Amino acid sequence: MYIRKVDDRFAVAPQVQAEDMQALADVGYTAVMCNRPDGEEPGQPPLAELKAAAEAAGLTFHHVPVSGGHFPEEALAEFARIRREADGPLLAYCRSGTRCITMETLSNPMGLSVDERISRAAEAGYDLSSLRGHLS
Repeated sequence: MYIRKVDDRFAVAPQVQAEDMQALADVGYTAVMCNRPDGEEPGQPPLAELKAAAEAAGLTFHHVPVSGGHFPEEALAEFARIRREADGPLLAYCRSGTRCITMETLSNPMGLSVDERISRAAEAGYDLSSLRGHLS
């Protein structure tokens, strides 16, 4: 599992497995958010399996799927709400982590400036400078 910490309360990762959920809880995460549609690609773990494993580990599980490079306002609003209301560190995952950090950057749940959002993404290993024009 490759976790990219964005701040003390948020990190992103590529696809996690059911067996990762207890390890996430053990290191202090309290919630997990999947930003992939269920069954997006062959071999992807079923959402129900991941949710059950998360809940068995004591994690809250959220599902806010987006795909195809489209980030509907409703999905961004839900992402931001979950981020703001999380009662502890939250790990968001998708196929590579890029969707998650993009949703974080576009939804701006912490009310950061454009430069701060681009910088945080870069520090986590994601170049989102091409979004600058969409972040005003």
